[in-house]
Amino acid sequence: MLMSLASAWIVLPAVLLAGGLIGASGIGGVLLVPVLTKLGAVPLPQAIAAASLGFALPALVALRPLMRERAQAARCVPLLAGALAGAAAGALLVRWLPAAALMTGVTLLVLFSGWRGLRASAMKSEPAAPLGTPVLLALGIAVGLGSALTGTGGPVLVLPLLMLLRQPVVFAVVAAQAVQLPVALASSTVHAIEGRLDLRLAALCGLLMLAGSIAGQRAAAGLNMRQLQRFVSLLLLAVGAWFAWLLLA
Repeated sequence: MLMSLASAWIVLPAVLLAGGLIGASGIGGVLLVPVLTKLGAVPLPQAIAAASLGFALPALVALRPLMRERAQAARCVPLLAGALAGAAAGALLVRWLPAAALMTGVTLLVLFSGWRGLRASAMKSEPAAPLGTPVLLALGIAVGLGSALTGTGGPVLVLPLLMLLRQPVVFAVVAAQAVQLPVALASSTVHAIEGRLDLRLAALCGLLMLAGSIAGQRAAAGLNMRQLQRFVSLLLLAVGAWFAWLLLA
């Protein structure tokens, strides 16, 4: 396995925490690649590949709310289809495009979305009309492409974008959790074909995030709509600050 045993005692609890945040809001997976590279000394291409497959297991937990909410599930289909195609293309391009430039854009998007989400929560603004199929499909392609290039799993892009478009926070969180699965399947397949995927590391990360995701989903179930939006917005600001620190370090 690429990760050393000496660093495992720091890395593994951090991966478990990432899973908990995935279950609660969908965006905890952004921690995984930085944790693997900065704390576990895993090379960036291998860390992105392991994270891509690892996100598949916590994504399965997100399918439970979709099964209970058939209307929400139907709305997610174009988004997930677009993400599948975009992630495959992104995994093919990951060796050529500069990750730092992409992460700068992601950081600005996340910070702005968190700030705007807090303002919307304070002002009690009404959600916008549901997005149409073409818009969701295009959004999914962009999210899949960006997620595969940065190893962020999908939610950190789709959640702020949906919040910026004033979609209901419940739909945004469910879509953010579900989008991990097509991104994971498409991008990890390409990474495996190109020889970058460490299956043992990916499986370990996936199992830890799965356990954390189940716990996080149960914890978030007790939040009302306004509390959930405030929690997600604050988490976006924290993630944006984390990304900014990584870019400047």
